[in-house]
Amino acid sequence: MSTLPKFGLNHMVCPTYSLKDFLMFSSQLGAQTVEFRNDVGDNSLTDLASAQMAGQLAKELNIKVLSINALYPFNVWNDERAQQAREMAELAKAVKAEGLVVCPLNDGNEVSFDDLKYALSELAKILEEFNLKGFIEPLGFPISSLRSKRVALEAIDAIGQQDRFSLVHDTFHHKGAGEEEFFPERTGLIHISGLEDDIAFNDMLDGDRVLVGPKDRLDNIEQLRTLLAAGYSGPVSFEPFSKKVWDLPNPKQAVQDSIDFVNQSLTQ
Repeated sequence: MSTLPKFGLNHMVCPTYSLKDFLMFSSQLGAQTVEFRNDVGDNSLTDLASAQMAGQLAKELNIKVLSINALYPFNVWNDERAQQAREMAELAKAVKAEGLVVCPLNDGNEVSFDDLKYALSELAKILEEFNLKGFIEPLGFPISSLRSKRVALEAIDAIGQQDRFSLVHDTFHHKGAGEEEFFPERTGLIHISGLEDDIAFNDMLDGDRVLVGPKDRLDNIEQLRTLLAAGYSGPVSFEPFSKKVWDLPNPKQAVQDSIDFVNQSLTQ
């Protein structure tokens, strides 16, 4: 029998909800962690006053704020990125988040390994200043400049920042990249979402990501089982991007059904 996951919610589950409503929604579902975002329009976490309010409410609800998602493109480092990282770090401290999720350039252009190392070393300085962690999320899309978790780890190790950075194991991107390797001891966060449409994994887009259920084609259960059996005990955060999920008449029941499905599947 597998250990059951510690579930959390990413604001992408319900991006039309305000910060307060998202936290109440998360509390009602028994979420242990939340991830705020900077890309959900008017409900994004973008100012210090809102961050302090959300951080206080999360504390009252006994919910841990895991991250602000995401610094993009983190591996193209310049003055603009440095400023963006610093502003996000200030918000993360105000909301009492553990760290920042960072994503690579995803437009078909390559980024060299040296540039990846440089970006991580510069980002590490800012994260250290604010006592934050960095959660690196390789993107499995064919046009992504960083698809592989192994390459991300090689860059982290090359600059000696194993204590500052860990991986995001995203079940969608793991499948999309065709990755076989799991790094449970180097994983700080798992994102889960499902795919039910009959499309090739190379053709998957964020908008195809639904909640995990019986029709899932991404092997979420097997991925989770592998990571949990190998000792992963961190948060498992729901991150669907599909409008089908956002438009559900009863999203709370849908998320609860997905939680129940995952738990039941893992104990079979």
